[in-house]
Amino acid sequence: MSEIDRTLRRIAPASAVVAGLIAVLVGVVSSAAIVFTAAKAAGAGPRELGSWMLALGVGMGVTCVGLSLRYRAPVVTAWSTPGAALLASGLDGVTMPQAVGAFLISAVLILLSGLTGWFERVMGRIPVPLAAGLLAGVLVRFGTGLFSSMDGHFTVVFAIFVVYLAGRRLLPRYAIFGALAAGVAVAAAQGSLQPGRIRFAFAEPVFTAPAFSWQVTVSVALPLFVVTMASQNLPGVAVLRGDGYGRVPVSPLISWTGVTNVLLAPFGCFGLNLAAITAAICTGPQAHEDRSRRYLAGVWAGLFYLCVGVFGGTVSSLLAAMPTALIVGIAGVGLLGTIGNSLSAALSDDGFREAAVITFLATASGVTLLGVGSAFWGLLAGALTIAVTRGRRPRRPLPPAVQSDVTSSEASSPEYSNMSTASPSR
Repeated sequence: MSEIDRTLRRIAPASAVVAGLIAVLVGVVSSAAIVFTAAKAAGAGPRELGSWMLALGVGMGVTCVGLSLRYRAPVVTAWSTPGAALLASGLDGVTMPQAVGAFLISAVLILLSGLTGWFERVMGRIPVPLAAGLLAGVLVRFGTGLFSSMDGHFTVVFAIFVVYLAGRRLLPRYAIFGALAAGVAVAAAQGSLQPGRIRFAFAEPVFTAPAFSWQVTVSVALPLFVVTMASQNLPGVAVLRGDGYGRVPVSPLISWTGVTNVLLAPFGCFGLNLAAITAAICTGPQAHEDRSRRYLAGVWAGLFYLCVGVFGGTVSSLLAAMPTALIVGIAGVGLLGTIGNSLSAALSDDGFREAAVITFLATASGVTLLGVGSAFWGLLAGALTIAVTRGRRPRRPLPPAVQSDVTSSEASSPEYSNMSTASPSR
């Protein structure tokens, strides 16, 4: 093997490159249309739309590459999808300068959250089973989407699934790559993949001077900050911790996303945050069998995001060329391992099992209240469960004759553990 081959294998292992590519494809294809809708609500034209994609792509690319290299962990950032959804309706009647002013205020609040360390202190108090249940709830719709998308697109998705299973048996490291290749081949054969519709165009930065209004601050900036922190950064931290990267300090990550957002807001960068779903593609074993080398998946995701930014004009045509079922299927198989690990961690501690299950179910429900997504409400439901069920005074222990009749499953339940004066989970 030549020195060049060894170098390529070291800096560009196939599994890490593919994981980074899939993360970017899932992130862009699944929500770019929402970003376009938000930009148009603020009166953006074609040049402004390209500038928004350029600013977001550069912001995500720089933070992914820089933070992953700095902390040797797969730190993946993303634009705030719930934030974009909020802007799609909240920017109606708002001028572009006022929108940029709202972006700046939200970014400054995110930066202050990182510098003061309050967000990291809050995250440090969340039990691991609840964080794992939250992560599983966020990702479960992608796991079920793997199978629900077979209805109407059976050939493409089933090919992805079968090739993935064969790859797991024969070449586990390249299972995702093989599944992606199979999906592309079948989609092309069916005619649902239309490369002829892709057009290449560079994006150009368009600077917009901010304007500030207290009405826009209250109706746009503050809600954008809240949903970004609660619905994006919170599950993003859960992903890192769930896959064994708890040593990575949270406050610097939040601070750097805030700084980058402040600098790029005048060009259309409305919200940068830690990724959750796309990050899970890069933090799991599918990215690299060696956990210490998975940071390369984050680096490659950043490089691909830079390409998305530079070629911002091609994103809309790419969306039209790729079938949705292909992206849904690849995301599903790519997240199977992370979903399984999250469920295992969520249910591993008897004392927190009920709270973790409630967190998982509430998060998976997709409920949105007061403009805040289900990740926040799922965590709140789990914390409330712990406060109520584990905060009760223990009752007297059961008599020996009664204790002998209690089954092992009952004995491990939270209700029974609260009846004992010597609960080991406390």
